[in-house]
Amino acid sequence: MYLVVIAWLYVTVLMAVAEASSPTGSVLGAVLTFVLYGLLPLSILVYILGTPGRKRRMHAAREMQERAAEMESAAVAPPRDSASADPDAGGHAPGAPGASTGQPVREET
Repeated sequence: MYLVVIAWLYVTVLMAVAEASSPTGSVLGAVLTFVLYGLLPLSILVYILGTPGRKRRMHAAREMQERAAEMESAAVAPPRDSASADPDAGGHAPGAPGASTGQPVREET
């Protein structure tokens, strides 16, 4: 895309130089030629064609902010109490049958 922009600006600069160096032309005409044929249309074109890239960057920045907020909230959250009402709050594996009574469990043969 930038190659087209540079090429079109080159063409409009040459048009402006031709306008300024012409015996019937003027510098004001050259400036208007460059602005109206070169800068104005190209600025609109670059803005329109750059919209998808801007949207992607905004979306990526929003996701990064959300991830940072999630990580910050996870780091600030207090550790869970092991004596809470949730039986799996300790994060340990469940005990074997009979482990709570302290008696061994026999396997049947």
